[in-house]
Amino acid sequence: MQRLLHDMRRSLASPSRTPRMATVLGRLLGLAFVVCFATGLYSHFLQDPLPWMHFATRPTWLYQVSQGIHITAGIVCFPLILGKLYVVFPELFQSPPVRSFPHFLERASIALFVAASLVQITIGLLNTFQLYALFPFPFRQTHWALSFVVIGSLAIHIGVKLPVIAKHWRKKPERVARQLTFSTGGAPKAPATATRGVTGRVFAWIDQTPGQHPSPADARTSRRGFLATIAVASAALVALTAGQSFRVLDFANAFGPRKMGTGPSGVPINRTAEAADVLTTANAANWTLTVTNGDRSMLFSRDDLLAMQQYTVRLPIACVEGWSQWATWRGPRMRDLADLVGAGPDVYFRATSLEQDSIYAVMEMGPEFVRDELTLVALELNGDVLDIDHGYPARMIAPARPGVLQTKWLSSLEVI
Repeated sequence: MQRLLHDMRRSLASPSRTPRMATVLGRLLGLAFVVCFATGLYSHFLQDPLPWMHFATRPTWLYQVSQGIHITAGIVCFPLILGKLYVVFPELFQSPPVRSFPHFLERASIALFVAASLVQITIGLLNTFQLYALFPFPFRQTHWALSFVVIGSLAIHIGVKLPVIAKHWRKKPERVARQLTFSTGGAPKAPATATRGVTGRVFAWIDQTPGQHPSPADARTSRRGFLATIAVASAALVALTAGQSFRVLDFANAFGPRKMGTGPSGVPINRTAEAADVLTTANAANWTLTVTNGDRSMLFSRDDLLAMQQYTVRLPIACVEGWSQWATWRGPRMRDLADLVGAGPDVYFRATSLEQDSIYAVMEMGPEFVRDELTLVALELNGDVLDIDHGYPARMIAPARPGVLQTKWLSSLEVI
């Protein structure tokens, strides 16, 4: 029993559990969350812009890369936060639990940060697989609110721990021991106060066990091995999932929910026509696209749209779940339809889908997208007639936009 307790106590005094290691992992984790927060803000405001907001349409892959980084950085947070928890684990069980108000802020901020972060990255991962049924709350609103909780608690924690962070930010010369003070060839020496009280006497008894203790070289090896484990885990997660966002890693995409080159016309889909309940209305022979500007309205059948000047563009479809793929789209320009109903250069358009009971059935776009030469009412995809699961008879496609805003199964376009 004494030997077991001794080994357990020595494991808690791992050479990896140091303020320096906590600082190293903390800054990597903080950077990952800041990147997630910034790219998340961009994605959110693209979907729900404030009245004064206008967005860049170039480069055309802007949202594809931004959201790919968002998802990849979120996935990398798993090994980083688990590694950080391993490093600071003994510090979570202090006695007394709270010694002062700054100490209370420190412990409260880290508790809130850890709890919110674990929930945030977990539901974010589930969202990439569209497993919304696993949590009894709206994902999008919860994910948005938690992002501020995570960043706020992180900022408070950095503030109260700033002296420690500054002290251990740069690498310092190795010390013989960091967690325990070792004697010249025997058991670790207990601190002078360790024999006070019952707990101190128990620890002193545990530490009496003779044994081989790590040398400074062993400690360095242990720390490097720990960092290597974190690095390998992070690299593996990136390599095995980022292929859904970045073509260069497509060959290694083993865990990403979407695989490039799959689906109708070689492009993956998120929501089928059957799931959207549009099989009948989208295939109706009398389908028309209504384009409205005030009291002026025009109806376009699919043949009418095909009779207009057709343009071919190469644009990615990039979804909020992180997957994306480049494709070739063909159809009339959005701005040509706007001109036919006398829409001015600075108008906003509202696109409505045949789909019912969906928060994305109605989409709005600003003039920077309406007037962009690459924004089409797409009728073809990769040289094929638009498949019904890709939005037949017509859908929107615009540069640097989330896939949820590339409205499928178009019903109407309206100047607002």
